[in-house]
Amino acid sequence: MSTTDSEARRRIALRLKRARGQLDAVIAAVEEDRPCRDVVTQLSAVTHALDRAGFAVVSTAMRDCMVASEEGTEPELSVEELEKLFLTLA
Repeated sequence: MSTTDSEARRRIALRLKRARGQLDAVIAAVEEDRPCRDVVTQLSAVTHALDRAGFAVVSTAMRDCMVASEEGTEPELSVEELEKLFLTLA
């Protein structure tokens, strides 16, 4: 695993941990019967954090695919599979 790969994985894990914290805040807001605006604001933050983590995963896979192509090795995912993954996030 290259330094770039480990750094990308670290950033993705941090994004997911942030989303987990935001989701905990959504759950607490619901349990505390907080105003709808607070719940929706927190929920929006969770959604955004998860989207960004998903896009980071796909972009890392694309980068890995390009490196595999340059090295003449078989990439883990085909271009078509990457496109499908990307579209599931869009």
